[in-house]
Amino acid sequence: MRILIVDDHAVVRKGLIHILTEGFPFAYIEEAADAAELLQKVDEASWHIVISDLSMPGRSGLDALVYIRQYAPALPVLILSMHAEEHYALRALKAGAAGYLVKDAAPEELIKAVQAALLGKKYITSSVAEKLVGALRDDNEKPLHALLSDRELEVLRLLAGGESVSGIAGQLSLSLTTISTYRSRILNKMHMKSNADLARYAMEQQLL
Repeated sequence: MRILIVDDHAVVRKGLIHILTEGFPFAYIEEAADAAELLQKVDEASWHIVISDLSMPGRSGLDALVYIRQYAPALPVLILSMHAEEHYALRALKAGAAGYLVKDAAPEELIKAVQAALLGKKYITSSVAEKLVGALRDDNEKPLHALLSDRELEVLRLLAGGESVSGIAGQLSLSLTTISTYRSRILNKMHMKSNADLARYAMEQQLL
């Protein structure tokens, strides 16, 4: 079995390798440090499963997931993130992820998630299942950032984290005009006026 793990923190990758080696002693495990390296390795070799972080330098894990779903649709991608389930689990599942786990999940849960994904199943925790039901509630009850597209949410997080429009354009390989347009859309959808408003909201909602 060939497993590709993707995280920009080496210590996290080493921890994942330890857990996965115990659960799958004969697996071949390779590492990638960002989405660009992930996509390169997916293009160059075949894998049974990818375990990827969500927030990485450059392109996000969601961006990479969309690419993989288009060019390697049979490859299961399990998202393992520090972000709380209520913010990204539904987005990841809608984008085609095989499952979503937070990084403080028990090692046994990661092994179960990998086993389910290898069988072609979705791994959904009980709390994510509750959120799937909650997603059917009236839009007026949803947080403001639920109105944003995946790309808009990514730009929101970067703006709230103090990145400039030019810095974000460089990270995402997009033009200054495009990022400025995203910023305007975000402010309009969320009825806010400045990056400071976005930063305050992001901290309150634990998006950073």
